[in-house]
Amino acid sequence: MKGHIKIDVNLCKGCLYCIEACPSGVIAVKKTFNRAGYFPAYPQFPEKCTGCGMCATVCPDIAITVYRKKEADRHGK
Repeated sequence: MKGHIKIDVNLCKGCLYCIEACPSGVIAVKKTFNRAGYFPAYPQFPEKCTGCGMCATVCPDIAITVYRKKEADRHGK
């Protein structure tokens, strides 16, 4: 299974829970503030995402959405 995450940087408060929870090392912290004054998380290595959903599960701000695709779907089968 392949995944894709979207992080709403304006909801993210930079708690870093998602970084700790991600087994694939997809997420990092931006070096710029969001509009609330926090350093938000972002998918630095999106190609590594497996779609496990651990990041979204631990996010207290509900700032992360996970999308999943089966490998066969990616190849048009």
